[in-house]
Amino acid sequence: MQEVVLVRHGETEWSRELRHTGRTDVPLTDEGERQARSLAKALHGRGFALVLSSPLRRAVETARLAGFEPELRDDLMEWDYGDYEGRRTEEIREEVPDWTIWRSGAPSGETPEEVGARAGRVIAEIRAVYGDVLVFAHGHLLRVLAARWLGLDARNGRLFALDAGTLSALGYEREQPVIRSWNTAL
Repeated sequence: MQEVVLVRHGETEWSRELRHTGRTDVPLTDEGERQARSLAKALHGRGFALVLSSPLRRAVETARLAGFEPELRDDLMEWDYGDYEGRRTEEIREEVPDWTIWRSGAPSGETPEEVGARAGRVIAEIRAVYGDVLVFAHGHLLRVLAARWLGLDARNGRLFALDAGTLSALGYEREQPVIRSWNTAL
């Protein structure tokens, strides 16, 4: 049965500082590059029928340092945080005390439903492939993708913590979509 390996890009300065990093194209830190090289060791010898990545530099750099040349998909870009780009949750909550991206989305950015629609298109492409698939992308987007893989609403991505530079895997138990592993650090 098909397995879908998800890779959250390596650490960036903004991910380390817990800043919402949507479309700002920040590079990996030295630690992020080390994480990506560790992924190469973990994925060595695996065959993938398709390798996909967000076109944002941090995801593409992670893929290349891990030893892969991915096909780029705009649908794998991180959540568009709009007016909240580059800000930390605690800063946003000074203005909107109960704010979460999962409930409210972002002004001038995307709603959970819009991100869920993008994840759904990626899932449709993956399920049309015969063989395993490797995906390099971003924390919130991958959490939404996992929720949608399971048939859950995009907002349920809030239930899946995902650290930088980690591996996760989606698959099946018989015909039931499942999470095979999650947030594995290397």
